[in-house]
Amino acid sequence: MSFRRPTPDPVGPGQESVWDYPRPPRLEETTSVLQVELGGEVVAETREGWRVLETSHPPTYYLPRAAFADGVLRPTAGSSHCEWKGQASYFDLVGPDGSVAPRAAWTYEHPTGGFAAIAGAIAVNANLVDRCLVDGEVVIPQEGGFYGGWITSTVVGPFKGGPGSMGW
Repeated sequence: MSFRRPTPDPVGPGQESVWDYPRPPRLEETTSVLQVELGGEVVAETREGWRVLETSHPPTYYLPRAAFADGVLRPTAGSSHCEWKGQASYFDLVGPDGSVAPRAAWTYEHPTGGFAAIAGAIAVNANLVDRCLVDGEVVIPQEGGFYGGWITSTVVGPFKGGPGSMGW
């Protein structure tokens, strides 16, 4: 079965298309303010993050472990494997009010060479927390449950993860 690449959405001023992102993906540093909220409070914040950019995916943001408040990250069972980054392990996120977002975050303790900079850094699935923000803009979580991309007004799709996008 062959899959047809979708038609990229038009790109406006100050925007980038996920169809211009590379495959295999690229890692880049970002100085955008990245925030994660859970239990009604900011539980992680940084200006020293990274973006993983991959064709058809909105950026997946990684925050340094130190960006998370004490007690927020709780290691949990299970792992997964990414063909580009290697073996991932997971965390439950615990809010200050005791709320728990199960398996809402992951890390690559020993990523492959091209992703060495994110060793130990944490990505968060925005679907599973109160909200995530990039420079004060509330992100739209990437569809599909498995992916961790954060959609903002600066990126256009269509995005992998929604119905019919399996073969992109």
